[in-house]
Amino acid sequence: MSRYDDFTIAEYFRRQGAYIGNNNRLEIRSLGPEPYLVTIKNHCTIANNVHFLTHDGGVWVFSEEIPDIQKFGTITIHDNCFIGINSIILGNVSIGPNAIVGAGSVVTKNVPENSIVAGVPARTVSSLSDYKRKAVEIWKHQKPPGYFADFEYEGICPPSIIQKTKYRNLTMLRKHLTQVFDLHQR
Repeated sequence: MSRYDDFTIAEYFRRQGAYIGNNNRLEIRSLGPEPYLVTIKNHCTIANNVHFLTHDGGVWVFSEEIPDIQKFGTITIHDNCFIGINSIILGNVSIGPNAIVGAGSVVTKNVPENSIVAGVPARTVSSLSDYKRKAVEIWKHQKPPGYFADFEYEGICPPSIIQKTKYRNLTMLRKHLTQVFDLHQR
């Protein structure tokens, strides 16, 4: 596993039978015991420690009566989604395009497109357009002067290029945010 990073691990998952699209950032290193039941389309980020539960272990309680019982479901994550750290996605769930799943959420039902869900169980908390409006306004006050000044890319930029540019600008961002949040006064 050490030979893979967040942008190349898709190759490994594809060999396990999962459908993985392009331009994803996958911080996870497992899709669970049935990776072939998982679909991750294009331009998604799956944060660290997200669990995919494509089987229902609860049927164990019927195993003495029905020894061969098992229950499975597929998971589909559509284009341009973000799944937050420590989330759990249950089988028979589809996460619509342009959706965000908040950190620590347990997704038990389909997530509508252009929405943000959070909680246990996950529920809609915002629309994507409201979240974008708020995030852009905050970024206007937090963005360091000159941040991404060296960024030159035409068209749709792969996430790996964006991540490399963020890393190159990390010292600038850290210094600026320390001032914005007045952290030296603590």
